[in-house]
Amino acid sequence: MLDDLIRRYSRPVPRYTSYPTAPHFHEGIAADSYESWLASLAAETAVSLYLHVPFCDRLCWFCGCHTKQVLRYGPIAGYLKAIAVEIATVGTRLDGRGRISQLHLGGGSPSMLAPGDLLLVAKQIRDAFVIHDDFEFSIEIDPNDMTPDRYDGFGAAGVTRASIGVQDFDPKVQQAINRIQTMEQTQAVVDGVRSHGVRSVNLDVLYGLPFQTEASVMRTIEAVLAMRPDRIALFGYAHVPWMKTHQRMIDETALPDAVARYHQSRLASAQLLAAGYQQIGMDHFARPNDSLAQAARSGRLHRNFQGYTTDDAPALIGLGASAIGSLPQGYVQNCVPTADYMRRVREGDLATVRGFQLSDDDRMRGFAIEQLMCNFAIEIDQLQRRFGDASTSLVDDVRGLHLRDVDGLVSFDGRRLDLTDKGRPFVRSIAARLDAYLREGAPRYSLAV
Repeated sequence: MLDDLIRRYSRPVPRYTSYPTAPHFHEGIAADSYESWLASLAAETAVSLYLHVPFCDRLCWFCGCHTKQVLRYGPIAGYLKAIAVEIATVGTRLDGRGRISQLHLGGGSPSMLAPGDLLLVAKQIRDAFVIHDDFEFSIEIDPNDMTPDRYDGFGAAGVTRASIGVQDFDPKVQQAINRIQTMEQTQAVVDGVRSHGVRSVNLDVLYGLPFQTEASVMRTIEAVLAMRPDRIALFGYAHVPWMKTHQRMIDETALPDAVARYHQSRLASAQLLAAGYQQIGMDHFARPNDSLAQAARSGRLHRNFQGYTTDDAPALIGLGASAIGSLPQGYVQNCVPTADYMRRVREGDLATVRGFQLSDDDRMRGFAIEQLMCNFAIEIDQLQRRFGDASTSLVDDVRGLHLRDVDGLVSFDGRRLDLTDKGRPFVRSIAARLDAYLREGAPRYSLAV
């Protein structure tokens, strides 16, 4: 029975924006490790930058980010001074190595930055690093932040991509998650950023929120489609109140159960596909001519801490409190408390306090999990070419996915494992069976669908 299948495969597992996942990072990787990893980066290596702004002027109760509410601009201005120091420090450590291909500002609400400060950050980045000719600059937007001068600031700073939070347009749902935002307001932001040079607009939508129904989700999708975004992210709400205490403000009795979440996601996906969008992995959609759709069709899709991406840079540098970076050797994360972060960087130190050094098995399993998450498939020949004899145990595990499948979620012809249409909604749960660390501990995760 479908409902039983949904309940079994919707159990909490990681989202796999990295492997191993962040709960397995540890304090054995700190600033000295990060410094040596930066020093070994090859001169022409493509590098992406992620800059975290951990502030909002309102606290949305659904949010799972590292952020805090501020009612005045002073804390942001002080934080940006520390960001400037970290940019300079990392730039000095790189000493001209690396070519910056992408910059992403996330949060929190980076759209809170005053236009002059956004311009200053963009200049500091360009002064400290070598910028690639095809540089892309993306930013996350809370429509409530936007003012005419901020649009001008986006244009002057060279922002090329914008991700706009929608979540849901139903007033009852908005009230339940403390995120009041009208369709007209959102449309004005879409139009405003496009008129100031932003080439690609993404809208974020959530299902599984309190008081959502299949009908209300479909109404939100209909409104989103009317805005003609280039990309749409359709995320399942991650209810993790043990990690994010403000989520305790949400009435858990109003949350849809696993079966209701599944049907909300399937109806919304069908609506987007019918409108001509191409599905990208488990929860993204894009117009067929968008670079994300093109990457998916050609097998060049990747997945990192920002989700599905065309970004194939082997190095990601995280800037700001709690920011995570990745280099060929492994992962690093800055300290989370903003005061601690600011103190560390003002003393001239790197702010790294935890991370993970990758083993050969980690790289191999991470590659296989990414293939499942991006392409819904794993090719045995590709594993063997890439990892040689070391792939034997992983190949056995991949074959085991098929041997243990009693629900028709995968197919296997001896050389390629594919998720069936029935299995694709449960890709996180299937990928988790290749996760060597998931068996060891008990980090708590959100529902898989």
